[in-house]
Amino acid sequence: MAVFITHQISIDESEFSLTATRSQGAGGQHVNKVATAIYLRFDINQSSLPDKIKTKLLESNDTRITSDGVMVIRAQNHRTQEQNKRDAIKRLANVIKESTYEKPVRKPTRPSRSSQRKRMDSKTKSGQQKQLRKKIDM
Repeated sequence: MAVFITHQISIDESEFSLTATRSQGAGGQHVNKVATAIYLRFDINQSSLPDKIKTKLLESNDTRITSDGVMVIRAQNHRTQEQNKRDAIKRLANVIKESTYEKPVRKPTRPSRSSQRKRMDSKTKSGQQKQLRKKIDM
């Protein structure tokens, strides 16, 4: 089964591994005997993602990416293993989807003549108000 990230990009479930471990925190006896937390490991270098997205992911300052290029996502927010699996896969898809976004190139523009005039008028008005605040010499 494939995980769809965008219309053109999808990854196969064989590209990442899921490992169940015990969750942290309070929960009584149940938390001590059931492995509900999920570790998702995704090797970016060995994946079928386009090279452009791979390099963008590897160059990002994401602390979940190891020096070997493996992304590790820990999901333990839910009480069941199945919900945590879905959460981990969804978070992986969101990280990859964010890396596909490219910022549009900014076209440098100049302020219009009227905006420059308005700015100068407001500065003049402000200066006049400050002049009125001065002490008057008699």
